[in-house]
Amino acid sequence: MTENILHTLAYDLLPAVRMQMPGTIPPVLTFSGDEPFREAARSPQAFEEWKRVWRGAEPSFTEVVWSDAEKAAGTLTAAMREEQGLLMLKDAGLLAWGPGKDITDRLLGGEKTEKSKAPSGPLTGRIALITGAAQGFGKGLAEHLAADGACVMVADINGETGRETVRQLREKTGNPNIAFVGADVTKSDSVDGMVRATVLAFGGLDIFISNAGILKAGGLEALEEQAFDLVTQVNYKGFYLGTKYASRVMKTQHCHAPQRFMDIIQINSKSGLQGSNRNFAYAGSKFGSIGLVQSFALELVPDNIKVNAVCPGNFFDGPLWSDPDNGLFVQYLRAGKVAGAKTIEDVRRYYESLVPMGRGTTVKDVYRAVTYLIQQEYETGQALPVTGGQVMLK
Repeated sequence: MTENILHTLAYDLLPAVRMQMPGTIPPVLTFSGDEPFREAARSPQAFEEWKRVWRGAEPSFTEVVWSDAEKAAGTLTAAMREEQGLLMLKDAGLLAWGPGKDITDRLLGGEKTEKSKAPSGPLTGRIALITGAAQGFGKGLAEHLAADGACVMVADINGETGRETVRQLREKTGNPNIAFVGADVTKSDSVDGMVRATVLAFGGLDIFISNAGILKAGGLEALEEQAFDLVTQVNYKGFYLGTKYASRVMKTQHCHAPQRFMDIIQINSKSGLQGSNRNFAYAGSKFGSIGLVQSFALELVPDNIKVNAVCPGNFFDGPLWSDPDNGLFVQYLRAGKVAGAKTIEDVRRYYESLVPMGRGTTVKDVYRAVTYLIQQEYETGQALPVTGGQVMLK
């Protein structure tokens, strides 16, 4: 399978087919280009030889004109008449479709299928990709998305933690439509691969949440240039790259379902709304990201792609703040950011005292803002504060 075929599948073909399938809830489409399937896809003769040892559901061999994505999408849509099934795509591999990824995975594995047991909810049938989702806000948001019925791709640079997160979320939510992809949001090839993996696992992309972020605190004399560059790369460039590739899939979907809205949401910060003393690298990256939000919103609105930001206050109980070795409480204590503070508890009490509602932000607070932005079809280019009154828009 060539790189061009993989690109066509991910950005042009599968999202188009998914939007053209009958029914109000699009099916899950899962593609596998594993070696046995690639070999079987070489020719009708190779396919017939492979079928002799295949013990799963009966697949069909389908000729695909890869140079004409529109024609190819029509061919596949016409061939996919049943609720679930398998197609061997010439020169590519095996495509499965069904009501859930548990079904498509069984079909690709040659196993008998059972009724999908994914939870239903307001996001049933939506496909969400969230970066930095192995822990903290990202993990919490992934859990809420899955509980509300979405197909969720957990993306993170930490593979071991990410895969364990998927296992936990499947067990906790009862939703089998959760997968993991390793990704470095600062590298274009990695982000491209992340988006492709999402489409090849589920068939499309409706919600992209750019959550991956890091913070390096320090004043002008203390913060090293390398740390400044890293914060900018992850928080600012990472959002740009994610939007660049995610919007390609969404534009294809818009062509075939022009009334459908899709969402790109950046998890920003209250530090993107007001300056932050001795935390300029982080605040600058977040201020800049709101500029990207507004600019992307203007560019993508013709494709019904809404682009917004959620600006949370301090998530005191998450690893960003509470990690005992490198959390913000520790960093701020070392940097002397809180006058007179001698312990981590002193720093925490100080920051809690700054919030009119007397507590830090929770994952549920942020998720409510995320779902508002998804449900609201008449809002784009916004930076929505979720700060307990600490930051108010002027």
